[in-house]
Amino acid sequence: MATSPAPLKTALIYDFDGTLARGNMQEVSFIPSIGMKPQEFWDSVYPETRKADGDGILMYMQMMLQAARNLGQPVTRQALRDHGRDVALFEGLRDLSWFDRMNAYGAEVGLEIEHYIISAGLTEMIEGCPIARAFRHVYASKYVYDAEDTAIWPAVGVNYTTKTQYLFRINKGVFNHWDDERINRFIPDDERPIPFERMIFLGDGDTDVPTMKMMHTKGGFSIAVYDPDNTPRDTRKIHRLISEDRVNFVAAADYREGTAVDLIVKGLIGRIAVNAGTMLADL
Repeated sequence: MATSPAPLKTALIYDFDGTLARGNMQEVSFIPSIGMKPQEFWDSVYPETRKADGDGILMYMQMMLQAARNLGQPVTRQALRDHGRDVALFEGLRDLSWFDRMNAYGAEVGLEIEHYIISAGLTEMIEGCPIARAFRHVYASKYVYDAEDTAIWPAVGVNYTTKTQYLFRINKGVFNHWDDERINRFIPDDERPIPFERMIFLGDGDTDVPTMKMMHTKGGFSIAVYDPDNTPRDTRKIHRLISEDRVNFVAAADYREGTAVDLIVKGLIGRIAVNAGTMLADL
């Protein structure tokens, strides 16, 4: 008896801050816990980064640790996860209904939807947020820990230019940061788990421009989302992304059923299915 072919894997890939949650994840409870206001902390990071001629992501990560140590509050993995619990997620995400709905729609058209994060934010905080279990893998900045599980140094810093490499890790099925051999090895396109043509990337535009452009040129799809409460502030950024041909679509970051982003992503999943031959074009 013939068996049905396995559903084709399709990736929904998200930035985190500004895309799935308002603002920066560190600002909700961690920065207040070290006695600073968010703007005060970031204003202290920028001059130190310039002074050291350093990477802004690594600098902010190290300065978070140092500020906590100065107060006698060593930063543990569990503490960071606890700080991630209250991130300000956009509508439609906290109850996981968005992910369930996309998975179900994908299954209807013969696709297996996998969700990924590529973020300059902290892996540990994302692991502690209510939607963590929805993701196949999280590629984000992270710390290295001592025997007491206390953070001692940044292990990985994901910045806006290095984000693009993680599209290739998803493309080739490399679920770590360290394996440079496999990521650089030639793998025929038909042996790669998820081709770029079956990828959809959602970002807020600030740190995602290179990633969006790569998706756009590689045959995948990119969507710029914006905070519906800050539409006037984001208008210039949105116009720039469209005029520079960096994104396919723009929508408010409202993930409830029937919203613009819901309809756009379902439409793109349907297009991928048609192109892949798992769904008839007239359905």
